Amino acid sequence: VLSLNRPKAANSLSRSLARALNESLYQLGKDEELRVLIIRSVVPGIFCAGADLKERATMHIKEIPHFVAKLRSISSAIYDFPFPTIAAIDGAALGGGLEYALSADLRVASTNAKLGLVETKLAIIPGAGGTQRLSRIIPRHIAKELIFTGRILDGTQALEYGLVNYTVPQNETNDAAYQRSVSLAGEMLSAGPVALRAVKTAINRGVDVDINTGLAIEAACYQQVLVTKDRVEGLAAFKEKRAPKYIGE
Repeated sequence: VLSLNRPKAANSLSRSLARALNESLYQLGKDEELRVLIIRSVVPGIFCAGADLKERATMHIKEIPHFVAKLRSISSAIYDFPFPTIAAIDGAALGGGLEYALSADLRVASTNAKLGLVETKLAIIPGAGGTQRLSRIIPRHIAKELIFTGRILDGTQALEYGLVNYTVPQNETNDAAYQRSVSLAGEMLSAGPVALRAVKTAINRGVDVDINTGLAIEAACYQQVLVTKDRVEGLAAFKEKRAPKYIGE
């Protein structure tokens, strides 16, 4: 679990938080024991409020493109993370906060969550991948409407628009989306670790190319699992009618 915890600034993306996120993703990506990564906030009512606008106001205009490029690279690091990722949205995910949630493989929101790419309200545009990822998750004309207007959706509306996989009623501890994400992650733990990595690569790399290239990517990913000990274990467990014991090899 990767937890955001900057309560005094609504988890807004400062230089220091960006560095911490980048380092955490790098270190977690090397963890061979990890199977699924949940990204959440431990600040009640907030997932991530986007860029730290107070800090941004102190930056020289020449510094801003470099900083936004760093935020964009973190978005890509989430998207390219080796294992499945789930964004547990138990509060406001606005601007860059939503862009990071969009970079995750799956999203779970509480009914009281607030989701929106609000940058046009500030006379800028989403700069950490929002224009590209939202328009690949939902129909392009809907994505344009949401970005053009800077509209903020609650969890129920986000599900209706297709932004999230699940919406759950918020609970007394304000972590309903996180609890549902843990349950969702648990469903994946019975899968072969190498298979999870390979199928994520096949989908991510194949979705934006022509079907023949996509099939070639799938074939290459299938070859990776074909030679694993886990594949042999899976067949043996099926034959012996028992739960498999995968080791990630």
